[in-house]
Amino acid sequence: MSISSNLESFKSQLEENVVLIAVSKRKPIEDIKEAYSFGQREFGENHVQEMCEKQPELPNDIRWHFIGHLQTNKVKYIAPFVHLIHGVDSLKLLKEISKRAIGNGRVIDCLFQIKISDEETKFGLDADQVDELLFHEDFNELKGVRVVGLMGMASNSSDSELVRQEFDRLKVLFLRLK
Repeated sequence: MSISSNLESFKSQLEENVVLIAVSKRKPIEDIKEAYSFGQREFGENHVQEMCEKQPELPNDIRWHFIGHLQTNKVKYIAPFVHLIHGVDSLKLLKEISKRAIGNGRVIDCLFQIKISDEETKFGLDADQVDELLFHEDFNELKGVRVVGLMGMASNSSDSELVRQEFDRLKVLFLRLK
């Protein structure tokens, strides 16, 4: 199936307010350009170096999403252009993003990563840690970031009921925080 067929198929299934992020990790520039030519503008990467190598080779109106675990020492490389950071899991990381955003004359949108699965390989904050972070005296001083939502990684399981319950808990937390 071609890239354009895949895009058409996915987009036809989405509701109007849903944004499709094409995960472009390990994909060649030519594939990203092809998806771009069919209207795709949102791309996600989970390796800073790969994102930084691709970004200057592609059109400026691409909105880059960092979708992996981000180390504080790598924020400086993506701060000039990243659209949304999907995995903020500490105040330390949020402070670094804010600092680098301000240095680039920007505000960077972020999502808090919430640990909704019991899997050891998943990162994220629990509900108490989110409350601590939001009520920390330093949080309101962060002028270079805007927290726009939550994200969670469900269990890698074929048990659809388990996965539904995990996302239901995320939704309950979102509604409480909203």
